[in-house]
Amino acid sequence: MMAGENGQRGEGDLLIGEERALRAHPLRAAVLRELHARPFVSIETPRRVLHVAFLLDGAGAQKDREALTRLCQARGVPAPAAGARHHYVAFGGASLRWESHAEFCTYTWDLPSTPLLPGTLPFQPNASTLAGPFAEVMQPGPLLVAVDLHLLPDTSEDFMLDRVFDPASLARADVNDGLAEIATDFRADPSGYVRVLVRDRGLSSESAGALVQRLLEIETYRTLALLGLPEAQRLAPAIARIEARLNEAAAAMTRTAGLSDNHRLLDELVALAAELEADSAGSLFRFGASRAYMEIVELRLATIREVPLPGWPTWQQFLNRRIAPAMRTCISVEERQDKIARKLANAADLLRTRVNVELEQQNRDLLTSMNERTRMQLRLQRTVEGLSVAAISYYVVSLIHYLLKGMYEAGVQHKLGLHLDAGLASAALVPVVVLAVWGVVRHIRNAHGDEE
Repeated sequence: MMAGENGQRGEGDLLIGEERALRAHPLRAAVLRELHARPFVSIETPRRVLHVAFLLDGAGAQKDREALTRLCQARGVPAPAAGARHHYVAFGGASLRWESHAEFCTYTWDLPSTPLLPGTLPFQPNASTLAGPFAEVMQPGPLLVAVDLHLLPDTSEDFMLDRVFDPASLARADVNDGLAEIATDFRADPSGYVRVLVRDRGLSSESAGALVQRLLEIETYRTLALLGLPEAQRLAPAIARIEARLNEAAAAMTRTAGLSDNHRLLDELVALAAELEADSAGSLFRFGASRAYMEIVELRLATIREVPLPGWPTWQQFLNRRIAPAMRTCISVEERQDKIARKLANAADLLRTRVNVELEQQNRDLLTSMNERTRMQLRLQRTVEGLSVAAISYYVVSLIHYLLKGMYEAGVQHKLGLHLDAGLASAALVPVVVLAVWGVVRHIRNAHGDEE
């Protein structure tokens, strides 16, 4: 089998021999590339990493890609390929890693740093002073995540963490089997960045790069996961109101008896169901995304293998204590939406059944009334038929009487040798005429499908 009609081998085709190839699935190359889409970048200690994430809409994603392309062209470095979801470029001693996701994009600047002098604090100078490169990038959407990560070699000196972090929120742990220590308070500093300190105790450059990327992903995805909480708090009052009105409607269903009342309740339940469905559809993506982001956070926390330090919570312990209630709130709101939707559907079905039964009863009463009117019309028809037979017979006999009388006066009977009395002859024809008229009327009635 040739690779294609023109004999050229496409990307993803499996070459067999010099001129033959097995034709690959159209998505094979993309699937293979995805495994290597976001490789870990080696980092040498010491290092300063600034990481930001912006929320995007459809137009923002395109503007973000165009701004990055202009930045790369201005710096004389390769621009991202069409359709690329990630890009890595070096600017002298610094480097930029750009990633585009479903609803956000990230920029990560890897900047050189120097070892701390005795008595000095980490995160100096401030991130706002080092964030000059970001000024060249047009902000594509609202800023959601900003992280200032400082990777330093571990020394015996006191870093005076209480002067760098808030002791009430400080989370510390040994990671990577004791080869590093991580610390953060998950709070924004005066420049708006969340500070993360990593103390290197023997990490290789590859391990350091992998650890830094995982820590940045933990901070990014835990922030994105919490976006579901404001949505849940916004929906909670409306859900409570709908639930209370549903309970009132269910109680009213036991007291209503008229069709109009049931119709009114049914209309109200349908309106409540429509309102709930609109809110549920709007929050479906947000709650689903929050669950997915939280799963990524849990996977990253498991990967770095935290070991608790005496007197301090680990990152996982701190996040579980703070984020778990928020995620349970989101899950609770989503479950309440689903349960109330089912209850509204059940109540509406019961009301529809009651309305249908009442409509069937009305239809039955209507049909009974129509049958009664039909019977009355049939009796009236029979009465009219009897009267019509009598009337028609009277007119027919009268015509015969006048005919015989006229024939007698004109002498026609004498000429024909007949001597009939007009009155007697008319009287004798009455039964015949009545039977004949009745037969004609019956034939007409039978012709119209009346078998009576």
